[in-house]
Amino acid sequence: MVEKEKPQQAQQLIEQAQFYQQQLQNLVTQKEQLNMQLTEIQKALTELSNVKDDVYKVAGPVLIKTDVESVKKDLNEKMEFINLRVKTLEKGEKRLKDQFEEISQKLSKMSG
Repeated sequence: MVEKEKPQQAQQLIEQAQFYQQQLQNLVTQKEQLNMQLTEIQKALTELSNVKDDVYKVAGPVLIKTDVESVKKDLNEKMEFINLRVKTLEKGEKRLKDQFEEISQKLSKMSG
């Protein structure tokens, strides 16, 4: 490799690393938001376990009277969907971390 190509290649690797780092931060933020939603759903399900009567559920700008089991079913389905989304984000997070590590190793070899 010609010596003047090294700085250019190093700069490209640094830019790639920054991109992966930004993507990783976005994934972590999304995962945190989903985990907060899961916590809220779990709290709602706990509260619903103490309710015997019908409850009200938000549907746009109005509240609709509905039975507890229907709400529990909806919340469990939403929780299942969120769990799948979290798993997908975790796979993406691992992939980005691996790519970031690979670039870091290449940069270390260049400077060493």
